Amino acid sequence: MTQPATPTPRFDTFLKYEALTRLLFDYADAHPNLVSVDSIGKSHEGRDIWVATLTNTATGAAIDKPAFWCDGNIHAAELTASTAVLYYLHQLVSGWGSDAKATRLLDTRALYLCPRLNPDGAELALADRPRHIRSSTRAYPFDEPPVEGLSMEDVDGDGRILTMRIPDPHGAYKKCDKDARLMVPREPGEFGGEYYRLMPEGTLKNWDGLTVKVNRDVEGLDLNRNFPAFWRQEFEQVGAGPYPTSEPEVRAMVDFVIAHPNIGAGISYHTHSGVILRPMGTCSDDDMIPEDLWSYQRFSKLGSELTGYPAVSIWHEFKYHPKEVIGGTQDWLYEHLGALFWVVEIWSPNQAADISGYKWIDWFREHPVDDELKLLKWSDEQCGGQAHVEWKPFMHPQLGAVEIGGWDKMNFWRNPPPHLREREAARFPAWMTQLALSLPKLELLRTEVRALGPDTWRVRMAVANSGWLPAYVSQRALQRKVVRGVVFEITLPQGDPAIALVSGKERIEGPQLEGHAPKQSQIAFLPSREVTADRAVAEWVVRAPKGTRLALSARADRAGAVRTEVSLD
Repeated sequence: MTQPATPTPRFDTFLKYEALTRLLFDYADAHPNLVSVDSIGKSHEGRDIWVATLTNTATGAAIDKPAFWCDGNIHAAELTASTAVLYYLHQLVSGWGSDAKATRLLDTRALYLCPRLNPDGAELALADRPRHIRSSTRAYPFDEPPVEGLSMEDVDGDGRILTMRIPDPHGAYKKCDKDARLMVPREPGEFGGEYYRLMPEGTLKNWDGLTVKVNRDVEGLDLNRNFPAFWRQEFEQVGAGPYPTSEPEVRAMVDFVIAHPNIGAGISYHTHSGVILRPMGTCSDDDMIPEDLWSYQRFSKLGSELTGYPAVSIWHEFKYHPKEVIGGTQDWLYEHLGALFWVVEIWSPNQAADISGYKWIDWFREHPVDDELKLLKWSDEQCGGQAHVEWKPFMHPQLGAVEIGGWDKMNFWRNPPPHLREREAARFPAWMTQLALSLPKLELLRTEVRALGPDTWRVRMAVANSGWLPAYVSQRALQRKVVRGVVFEITLPQGDPAIALVSGKERIEGPQLEGHAPKQSQIAFLPSREVTADRAVAEWVVRAPKGTRLALSARADRAGAVRTEVSLD
């Protein structure tokens, strides 16, 4: 029977749920030795949340190997996040057997890839007449539809949600004198010009002819705020849900990660800003465990070098407001479990337009008009004039004559235009692979059997961590007591009274194993005292007849497991 060929997907197109599901199973069918696909739970609307497990099963089960987690599209319209995860899957499967790093990765590690954690929200964003909600389609915090105000939606049926402008002497915007297509703010104290009032494209209910209030989406959840660490109620953290993991999508991920203690690091893909974000979101670098901060800085610098994206601290450089504390996935993965975790905000139209010297969030509050002129030039030259849509007259059902146009934030800001999507996704595989190959990896050094008498034997098993990171991954994991030292086990044949354990225990918890990351420079004045802290030995004395076979194993939660047999000879 002919093996199915590796799929050849297009990465310039966003996949709806059925197509994404079919693609994942096509990979599993084509490479059953490398890919398996499982549902980790159901979404609010009942869709399966798929996770693809990648590992070479010929070299061991996924659960017996150190593992790397990667998810995308927790936010509904951030669809390029799914593309990035699917692209990595494709690169690994295609590269196994020919690319040395991809082969080593799948032979020695496991990867759990969840391209779309929020399938309901993504379907809504991909609808013929889309809506761009934050996350889940569940109504929250109240389930009543609005009875007044403006609800954002595609009014003119062109598949986009843009901006409406209406002439108004009290309006806050005017046409740019360098390019009339752009709407720019009025200057302080400016009067006597032609001004406009801007509002999102949408429809109004119970309009009084004067006042317009833009409604929050009825679907007000932010799944990225529903994780257990630093969860706060709605009055402090909008969209966090009624309690931690109240939402099935988040609960599915949390349950899966808890059930897979081999996960030592991971990345969550979002859009947009073109930046790598590292913990903490809830405290400054000064309040972090120094050793963990140093690891984050080292891997973040590597990420910046390999992707071209700057790497920054959320607390210091990426707050939505100076007084606002942001919690999310990465806080939980690191804060509760001690796994290293990053959020990547894919894509920056500013960078594409050669805008530099800006600060991430502050730019959206205020920036020079010249920046928008550069973006408009980029739209004209690189996007066929579609990133900024020409203003067109429209007879609005409530407002009457308006114009609709302006920046297409969904298709060119929140996500890159189609011809740039694969380029953005291609930035990350090298970094993810190096991260995953840095995870701890338990390996068997040797076993020894020495006769102490005619039927008495000393049995030893030695293992080592061959990874760069320690077996516990972070000091936070030790502090939270979520990882044990290496656990040795010996299994004796049952039912023979001549076989017994004389000394030692069936299960021995050994030390934590360091990695080969150097603790200090070679020219430090005091030498490191832990020269072989990456190794551990267990010893037993067994009474058994010559030729008896014993099963030995060792496991470290995040470094995997090794198993062997010895013969008493």
